[in-house]
This record gives sequence, C-alpha cells and structure tokens, in this order.
Amino acid sequence: MSGSHGKRTQEAADRMRQMIVAGELMPGQRISEREIGEQIPGLSRTPLREAFKILAGEGLVTIVPNRGAIVTAMSMDDVEGTIEVLVGLEGLAAESACRHITPPEIDEIDALHRRMLEAYEAGQLMDYFELNQAIHQRIVNAARNRALSRIYAAECARIRRYRFAGNLRRERWDSAVAEHELILRFLKERNGPLLREMLRAHYRNGWLVSRELVGAEISGVG
Repeated sequence: MSGSHGKRTQEAADRMRQMIVAGELMPGQRISEREIGEQIPGLSRTPLREAFKILAGEGLVTIVPNRGAIVTAMSMDDVEGTIEVLVGLEGLAAESACRHITPPEIDEIDALHRRMLEAYEAGQLMDYFELNQAIHQRIVNAARNRALSRIYAAECARIRRYRFAGNLRRERWDSAVAEHELILRFLKERNGPLLREMLRAHYRNGWLVSRELVGAEISGVG
C-alpha cells in the first residue's frame, strides 16, 4: 500500500469509526461507498475498501458477500458480557499499573485528563470520549502486560458505540467527569485497591445509565 493510499485508508477508517460511535451509522445499516466518498473528497475505492477491512478487524463492521460492509449489530448479552470483561481487565491492571507506572506516564495521563476536561466544558462529546478512551488504555498499558493491553483494546473497539451512548445523558456525563478526577487521584497516589474499585464503579455506573438507550437501539435493529 502506497503512502498516500495508506493515509487515505486511515482517514476513511477514522471517519467511519466516528460515524458508527456517534450513531450516524446504525447497527445493521449498510455503509454506502458513495456517501462515504462524498464526505471524504478524492477518496478512491481501494483505500475505502481497505478501511472496511480495518473496521471489520475491530468488529465494528461485517463484510457480507454481495452486500458490502454492514455496521455490526450486537445483542444485549454480547454488550453486557463485554462490559464485564472490560471491568475484569481494568481490575487486573489497576494494582500492577500503580506499581509500574512512571512519572512521565502519569504526566501524560494528567495532560490527557486536562484536555478531556476542556472538551467537557466545551460540550465536545466526541473529543471527550476519545480522550477518555485514551486515558483508560494508558492505565491498562501501565500494567506492563502486553496480552492484557491487546485484549483490552480489541474489546473496547467492539463496543465503542455502546459505551459512547452513556454520555448522551448530561447527568451521566457530569458524574463520569467527577469519577475520572478520583481515578486520576488514586493513580497518582499509587493506591491500587482504591483505583481498582473506582474503575469498576465507573464502568458499572456508566452501563446502568446507557443500558436503556442501548437496549432501545438494539431492539430497533432489523
């Protein structure tokens, strides 16, 4: 793949990923190559189809013969099961992260946290969400377990849309920001047990709010 094609492929994958997460492309919906091409001027078929393959690898789309790329639809059991896996993975990572994380890594997470707060204050939900996800991934990475980091990243990618939905309610968004202040505090204090419990509560509080929205979306598929 040439450099220009590679850049266009990544651009197309990033744009479609955002559209899926934001609900502009809904579960079960066929993705129109023409409509995506209109959003990214100059995008040719080859990088677009390569972008579909990237998203298929993340579990966000399913490539169906004679139909093209379809936004993957998950059942409620699938989503809830994945949430439980993510809760467990972050719980496993928390104490190890507190032992191994370096001061520069804490500074990087702190900087991401400040940018996340700026996005929150500006009402920029997508920017907030992407920074939020980056913080969680870096905490997991700090545990120094490559297998854990890899599985966590893959499972997060599969349910990005469903996790994003929880912040569509302002009261949950406000609470999530307050929870992140505590997550950062416990990480800086290297308090593994409290960090573990705060991460668990953060996930479960978010899912309690988003479950209703997600359930309505899932029941409407098809």
